[in-house]
Amino acid sequence: MMKNRFLLMVGKYVLPILILLLLSWKPAKKKSFVFILVDDLGWTDLGYSGSTFYETPHIDALSRSSIQFTNAYAPASVCSPSRASILTGKHPARTHITDWIPGDDPKNEKLLGPLDLNELPLKEVTIAEVLKQNDYSTFFAGKWHLGDKGLLPQDQGFDMNIGGYHKGQPPGGYYSPYENPYLSDGPDGEYITDRLTNESIKFLDTVDDNPFFLFLSYYTLHTPIQANLLHIDKFKKKLKNLDSLALFERKEGEAMTRLAQRDPEYASMLYALDENVGRLVAKLKKEGLYENTVIIFTSDNGGLTTLKSGYNFEAPTSVLPLRGGKGWLYEGGIRVPLLIKPSNYKEQNRIVSEPVIGQDFFPTILSQAKIDIDRNLEIDGIDLTPLINGDQNLDRGELYWHYPHYHGSGWTPGAAIRQGDWKLIEFYETETVELYNLSEDISEKNNLASEYPEKVNTLKQKLDELQKTTNANKAIRNPKYE
Repeated sequence: MMKNRFLLMVGKYVLPILILLLLSWKPAKKKSFVFILVDDLGWTDLGYSGSTFYETPHIDALSRSSIQFTNAYAPASVCSPSRASILTGKHPARTHITDWIPGDDPKNEKLLGPLDLNELPLKEVTIAEVLKQNDYSTFFAGKWHLGDKGLLPQDQGFDMNIGGYHKGQPPGGYYSPYENPYLSDGPDGEYITDRLTNESIKFLDTVDDNPFFLFLSYYTLHTPIQANLLHIDKFKKKLKNLDSLALFERKEGEAMTRLAQRDPEYASMLYALDENVGRLVAKLKKEGLYENTVIIFTSDNGGLTTLKSGYNFEAPTSVLPLRGGKGWLYEGGIRVPLLIKPSNYKEQNRIVSEPVIGQDFFPTILSQAKIDIDRNLEIDGIDLTPLINGDQNLDRGELYWHYPHYHGSGWTPGAAIRQGDWKLIEFYETETVELYNLSEDISEKNNLASEYPEKVNTLKQKLDELQKTTNANKAIRNPKYE
């Protein structure tokens, strides 16, 4: 009798509740992703990272709601290799895209750079392709620089491509008409940074409850340095009020490095970028998408601070206290800003000092999306989820960079490796190495190679091993060099 009564009570009270719970249960909503990639943004170009001349209030606000990575690196010191690496999770040496496309390897120097690829092959698996296969809507806007027709974003996993083209800078400049077959002209005077953001916002209006991957790859701050007309007067006035207008230049090989942030045109472009990042974040919040979206904000390489003579413009920014800039494997060329705002993130202003690099984004995004990586893929990046979750360290030995080409910044072919606080740079033309302890010398002023020969040998051997592992191409002696 007791047992029957109990069963009747279960049937009368408990089962209806269970049925209601089952009917109302929904699987956990997949996370969405917004990846904001800025071109040539320097490590100290932002307010939160130390700039006093440039103004970036919206990015600074995002930094306070994100994890700030202070030792974040681009995979390369120039754009195309970094972009290929971000999309595939592979080291640039492994993709055989080691220079900007198509590059400018001179034939009258001591060394000849290797013949690297001028496109990202279709055989490579991109993060967009994997997400698309897992029911994500994928959208690309802005700079591509990884191949032309048949090799564009729409051929590499993106459902939509707005402005992705084979050229590395806006072919018509920053104002319409754009002279870009994948970006229709806007009204006269339309600014490309505004337009790319507008297109991204339109995409967000289409997503409904579907997970999405929005890759917004701004052309700014690449040359040509072309003032934003709405903001240029603000920074010209600010420049006049500075105590010192000296640019202060320092010799770096055959080039000169700019040592002060004093360019009002560059500042106006950066201010416009900041406004647009603010607009995009505001749209995510308005549509109720912000909390469940992972936002990643970074740069493809260091700021343009260092140039050889012969250019009809000056280097527009400075990244002090770092040495060098875009094109160089000193810290100024490869250390970049990085913010990651995880989904449903409640912390404020957490800072991570563990070194991370651009090829880490591929495994990290898939981990956050709970998608397994195909074991047949050769992935060089490491999942950053432990750092996002609060761990302090990654199980990784070294980072390394491979740039066996000449560059207009004055860089000559070479490579670099970082292990802990130690960093070794190898210069192939002079057959020399430099060794720095970054914890004590972030500006790379004090070459310790002669004081620590064992450390030099250890790092050099490891660098050689990593180059062999990734099948890295090499520069060779130029038989015609005199």
